[in-house]
Amino acid sequence: MIVLGLILLVIGWLAGIQILWTIGIALLVIGAILALLGAVGRPVAGRRYWY
Repeated sequence: MIVLGLILLVIGWLAGIQILWTIGIALLVIGAILALLGAVGRPVAGRRYWY
């Protein structure tokens, strides 16, 4: 999710498309939160591991 957010940020910045920039930022933030919660061992949405 973090990688997808970065890709959308770059595409949105290069193409000048504001909605891709916004979606990219949202995906980056959500991905970072999920990664942080997973790193501390806290279950996310009832699952401890995501495969």
